[in-house]
Amino acid sequence: MVKIVTDSVASIPAEVVRERDIDVVSLYVNRDGREYEETAMDVDGFYEDIADMIDNPPTSSQPSQHRLETLFERAAEAKDEVLGIFMSTKMSGTFEGAVRAARACKERYEHFRCTLVDSTSNCGDEMFAVLDACDARDAGRDLDACAEAAATAVTCSRFIFAPESLAFLKAGGRIGGASALLGGLLQISPVLTVADWETATLAKVRTWKKTLARMVDVFREDVEACGLKRVVVHYIGSAAPAVKWAAEAIEPVVGRAVEVLPVSPVIGVHVGPAVGIAYECERPVPGKLTAPASELVFSL
Repeated sequence: MVKIVTDSVASIPAEVVRERDIDVVSLYVNRDGREYEETAMDVDGFYEDIADMIDNPPTSSQPSQHRLETLFERAAEAKDEVLGIFMSTKMSGTFEGAVRAARACKERYEHFRCTLVDSTSNCGDEMFAVLDACDARDAGRDLDACAEAAATAVTCSRFIFAPESLAFLKAGGRIGGASALLGGLLQISPVLTVADWETATLAKVRTWKKTLARMVDVFREDVEACGLKRVVVHYIGSAAPAVKWAAEAIEPVVGRAVEVLPVSPVIGVHVGPAVGIAYECERPVPGKLTAPASELVFSL
């Protein structure tokens, strides 16, 4: 059997995790000297005062090596194969930790097979790769085919989002390819995305209304060019603006109801209040990934 493993940053709802038989390893949020396991957090409760956290932003940490090794050893003892799909290696050391854990497990269990896929992103963008791998597994496909499905999903998905300001990204040092917006330009309401493993600028817009409209334009253009397979609207902070935007702007494009989900707090504390959309197309989306999909896969 192929066991599918991911991290909590994929932001997969708990009921989906149970229904699709996904193992989730949790990352952690550290706030005011306390450590919170992300999978056990009341996300909306945590986000109630996120705007006030800018003066003392929480930090985050990756899963422990012991947790990953224990998960892999359990699979090895059950004679299961493992497909792990994790967040971008440029955003966290979680993938590298999984590689170390898999190698340690392989030393103890020679028969153990494990393939790891770098999602190059996070949140819904990462979630879609996990769900496509689940679809392949449930269709009876083998480990290699499941990994291929996940890697293909990476090339076909996009995550675009609009933070209310760049203050959190600047404070956390996570601005990446969006750094050109800094230096007296924090009044800009940018459209950001994740491309080639890190945050990048998609558009520079002066008002919030125009920012939301630009995200809809990008989404519509991608859907018209590449088709649509999955979509979720994301939020950090209050859910109300995202719910309203989904109903008024996204659902008319899709022609059906769209799920609205909170972003992983591990991501949220680095971005601050924001609204975004993650979607998977039927064909690769332009500009998402310049490397071949084969480079996303590590096997042993």
